[in-house]
Amino acid sequence: MLQSRWLKILRSLGLEFWLPLPLLGLAFWVGGGFLMDRILSRSHQPTNPLKVETLSAKQPRTVVLSITVQIKKHQGVSRVRVKTASKALKELEFEFPVTELNQVEAAISKELRLPIDDVRKLMRFETENGDGMK
Repeated sequence: MLQSRWLKILRSLGLEFWLPLPLLGLAFWVGGGFLMDRILSRSHQPTNPLKVETLSAKQPRTVVLSITVQIKKHQGVSRVRVKTASKALKELEFEFPVTELNQVEAAISKELRLPIDDVRKLMRFETENGDGMK
């Protein structure tokens, strides 16, 4: 009789539903903690290693359109202007501390990483007053 009375009170308050919830929450908390500990404590060895390629190997070469050279013997320098077909890099300017033609060609070739024959084909000379000559 006493038991049914408490059962009636619990049912009227709706505690019949609410009392098992803390036990259910505790079970999920313990189970989740155990599962998380198992996952985080195991060592992870990838089966397929990553392949890393450097950017310089995939970087496209810049197409050189023209090379204008202005040799200033009295200053001991050569100024070089390189026009490219790249949208990001339209023009390059260099100043080399040499005035001999073969040294200028070698310096341009080294800087642009182009063969000397290609540099010779693209080179155009400019006098100090601005007149162009080939």
